[in-house]
Amino acid sequence: MGTNRGETLRAIFFDAGNTLVRMNYAAIVEQLAVLGHQVALDVVQEAEWRARVRLDDELLARPGVSTESGPSRHAYLRLVLEELGLADEATARAMILWRERYHAPIGIFDIVDPEAAAALILARQAGLRTAVISNSNGTVEALLTSLGLAPHLDFVVDSFVVGLEKPDARIFQLAVTRAGLEPSQAVYVGDLYSVDVAGARGAGLDAVLIDPGGHWGRRDCPRASGPMEAVRLVLARQNIAGGPATQAGRREDTGAGPRR
Repeated sequence: MGTNRGETLRAIFFDAGNTLVRMNYAAIVEQLAVLGHQVALDVVQEAEWRARVRLDDELLARPGVSTESGPSRHAYLRLVLEELGLADEATARAMILWRERYHAPIGIFDIVDPEAAAALILARQAGLRTAVISNSNGTVEALLTSLGLAPHLDFVVDSFVVGLEKPDARIFQLAVTRAGLEPSQAVYVGDLYSVDVAGARGAGLDAVLIDPGGHWGRRDCPRASGPMEAVRLVLARQNIAGGPATQAGRREDTGAGPRR
């Protein structure tokens, strides 16, 4: 990873869901128990890690489909349930109905990642600007404020507010312009290859893929287990004070395509 044309890195932009904010696995466990299915929290988490890779494949097969649409949300939840061995239609329908009502309008991504604040602080201590670019429904800035992350961000770009959605390069370009930078001066960190990595690259930004469970296989981009490892990887590759790449350094793959 490196900024282009000799540019100095000036900013790290982040996705929200599955990057700074986690899916509420505990709420899923509780609702599955109501439906008669006893599943451990760590099992749900592992299932979701696998499901997001499968969702990415589905998004690649259906270019232009919104990640915020009902069908996309439903497909994501169905994939999680399939990975849990709960593919029966009755369970799927009940869980989809529950998710549509859960914590509306914010939804199921309402738990702050335990590394998020420290990762943002580290980036800022290194002199970098920090911001969020999120496919959302107009609620992401309020969510980040409620979770205590807003003070560590320069701004938030919500797809619903700006009328553009990742992987559209224009939403990344909007953030770069707002920061007063060139695309080559920023890196984006997100959890979906086709939406986050490909979208950022389309706008001229480097990108890091969040891969907490190591389920993405070989990819042609750096991977990190979480936001802190992503920031440390970026800082190390740019020779900015903030710590060695350590594990992140060995998570970069080259020469592989975007598919599993």
